[in-house]
Amino acid sequence: MTLFVARRIALGIVILLIVSVMLFLMLHMIPGDPTVVALGPRSTPVMREAFREMMGLDRPLYEQIGSYLLRLTHLNLGEDVWSKRPVTTIVLEVLPFTVALAFSSFIWAVSLGVVLGCTAVVHHGRWPDWLIGVFSVGLVAVPSFVVALYSLLIFAVALNWLPAIGAGEPGDIGSQIRALVLPSFAIGIGWVGYVARIIRAAMIEAMGEAHVRTLRAFGVSERKIIYGYALKQAFLSALPVIAIGFGGLLTGSVFAEIVFTRPGLGKLTYDAVMSRNYPLVMGTVLVTCALYVACMIIADIAAAILDPRVRSAL
Repeated sequence: MTLFVARRIALGIVILLIVSVMLFLMLHMIPGDPTVVALGPRSTPVMREAFREMMGLDRPLYEQIGSYLLRLTHLNLGEDVWSKRPVTTIVLEVLPFTVALAFSSFIWAVSLGVVLGCTAVVHHGRWPDWLIGVFSVGLVAVPSFVVALYSLLIFAVALNWLPAIGAGEPGDIGSQIRALVLPSFAIGIGWVGYVARIIRAAMIEAMGEAHVRTLRAFGVSERKIIYGYALKQAFLSALPVIAIGFGGLLTGSVFAEIVFTRPGLGKLTYDAVMSRNYPLVMGTVLVTCALYVACMIIADIAAAILDPRVRSAL
C-alpha cells in the first residue's frame, strides 16, 4: 500500500512538472507584446525595456524556464507584477472561497445524483427510469454559465431571495451560506446528470454479477441488494469519475466567480490573463492543476482502501 501511494504521488509530481513547462511555453507563445498590454500603448521603449528586465523576459527562454522550475521546488510561485506581493500569498487568500464553492456544489450534486441513479435502477425499464434519463441528459446539456445567468436573473433580481454578488459578510456564516447557494447551483447542476447516469450504469452492471444472483437465491430482499451491495460496488466503480467531477467543479468555478463577482481562483485567473500578469496566471493555473491531481490521488487511495480487489492487485 505504501508503494502504491508513493507511485501515485510521484506520478502526480511528474504531471505537475509537465503542466508547468507547457503552461510556461504557452503563455510565451501568446501573440503580442506583453509589455504593451501591461503598460499601455503610450509607454515608451525605456519603460518597456525596464518592464522586460523586471519580469526576466530579456533572458533566454531556457534560463527563464530553469529559474521558474527552481522557484517551484521552494513553493515560490513568483511575485505579482503590480502589487509586488508573493503570488503564493495572493492565491492562498482566495483559495478557501473556491474550495468552499466547489465542495458545496460537489456535496449536493453527488447526493442528488446518487438518489436519482438509485431511483432509476429501482424502476429499471419503467417510466421513472426513462424520465430520470431524459432529465439527466438535459442537465448535462445545459452550460453552467447559462444556468448562472438565469439563476441570477430569477432568484436574485426578480424574486430577490438570494444575494446577487459577493461571498457574504466576513464572519457571518449565514450570509456566506446564502451567497453560496446560487453559484453552487450554477456549477453543480450539470454534475447531477453525470453522477446519476454513472451510478445507474454501474448499479445495473453490479446487479447482473454472480454474487448478486447468489444473494437472490438465498432470499435476500431486493431493496437490501440494491442499497446494501449494488450501490456500494457502483460507488466504488464511479469514485474516480466523481473525483474528476470535483476537479471539474474547481475549474468550472471561473464562470460562477465572474458572474456572481465572487473572489476565487477563477476570478483571479481571469483578471491576471486580461492584464498579462504572467506570474499570477501561472500560479493560479498551477495551483488549480495541483488540486485536480490531488483529487485523483485521493480517489485512487480511497478505492484501494475500500475495495479488496484493488488492494490484492497492488
